[in-house]
Amino acid sequence: MNIEIPLERLLERQGRSFYWLAKQTGVSYTTLWRLKSGKALGITFATLAKICDALGCTPGDVLTIEQEKRKPERTSSNTRRQPGVRQSRI
Repeated sequence: MNIEIPLERLLERQGRSFYWLAKQTGVSYTTLWRLKSGKALGITFATLAKICDALGCTPGDVLTIEQEKRKPERTSSNTRRQPGVRQSRI
């Protein structure tokens, strides 16, 4: 499970830029870029509140949970045949 911060999508909806958000919030452009790109290790409540105030949204709009995609299980090439079951060949 990954927590994502869809800042780009939120800004697009309002026709705003990262530069605008940095100026409105006082949060550095670099910090906003790290949040956007998933490079940030965390976000403080103060930063989250500033972003929400500037965008007129809630923390639930800024923080989203993305389920990890599971890799399909590999089947072994040396599986045993079950008695009485025919294996078809292609």
